[in-house]
Amino acid sequence: MPVAVVTDSTAYLPPELVQAHRLTVVPLTVVLNGAEGLEGVEVLPADATRVLAGRRVSVSTSRPAPEQFVRTYRELLAAGADGIVSVHLSAELSGTVEAARLAAAEVGDRIEVVDSRSTGMGLGFPVLAAAGAAEAGAELAAVRDAATAAVGRTTIFFYVDTLEFLRRGGRINAAEALLGTALSVKPIMHMPDGAIVLKDKVRTASRGVARLVDLAVEAAGDADVDLGVHHLAAPQRAEQLLEALTARFGDRLHDTYVSEAGAVVAAHAGPGLASVVVHRRPDPA
Repeated sequence: MPVAVVTDSTAYLPPELVQAHRLTVVPLTVVLNGAEGLEGVEVLPADATRVLAGRRVSVSTSRPAPEQFVRTYRELLAAGADGIVSVHLSAELSGTVEAARLAAAEVGDRIEVVDSRSTGMGLGFPVLAAAGAAEAGAELAAVRDAATAAVGRTTIFFYVDTLEFLRRGGRINAAEALLGTALSVKPIMHMPDGAIVLKDKVRTASRGVARLVDLAVEAAGDADVDLGVHHLAAPQRAEQLLEALTARFGDRLHDTYVSEAGAVVAAHAGPGLASVVVHRRPDPA
C-alpha cells in the first residue's frame, strides 16, 4: 500500500478530491454558543454564519486531541500503509500540528508531519502534492518533500469585512484590528511564515476583490498556476473573483477549486470572507 496522506478539516478540499485521492481528514472541533461539534461533520459553514449574525455570539475552536491522531495513524498502518505524511494548518493558528507530532512520536518513525503555514487550499495544495507523489509510488521522505515544496510555492490572500472576528479569536492583536476599522477600511490579509498579517486596505468590497486579483497575479510571477477560491456566505463574491482571475491568467491557469470556508475559519474571519490561494506549478523543465 502506498504512503497514506492525512490532513485536517481546514483544508476545505472538495469531497470528490478527498475520495479520489483516498485522503484521511481529521476534523477540528467548533463550539457555537456552547454547542460542540466536529467541523464538516456536525458543524457546517451555515451553522457558524447563523451564530455569528446573532446578538449573542460565543464561538471557539479547538485542535484534535493527540489521541485522535494516534488512532488514525495506527488504523492506516494496520491497513497496510507503508508510511504516513500528515499535513496540517499553520502552527501559528492552531495546535493541530503539535497534536499530530505528539501522536507521531508515540506511534513510530513511519510518520512525517508537515506544517503548511497556511489554511484552506493553502493547506490543500500541499496535501494534493503529497497525494500525487504517494500515488506515483514515492517513498515516505519523497512524499514529505513533495508537500514541503508545495508549501513554498503556495500563497494565500484573503479579504474580510472586519478584523473584529480575528481580534476576538486572538489571531491578530488589538492594534491591527483598530487599524483595520479606522475610517471603515476593508482589510486584506496574508500569511507570511504562517501568521495572519495585514497586507493592504481598501474602501469597498469590490475594490477588495480587485486587489485580491492583483495580488494573486503578483504572487504568481511568470509561473503557471492552480488557484483555490474560498468564500463565507458570499458566493457571488467568489464567482466575481474567479471570473476576474480566469481572465487575468488566461492559459497559464490550470486547476481551480472553489469552496465555502468551514466553521473554523468562519469563527475567526466572519461572514463576507473572500480568499484566493495561488499555487505556482513547478517548472516542467
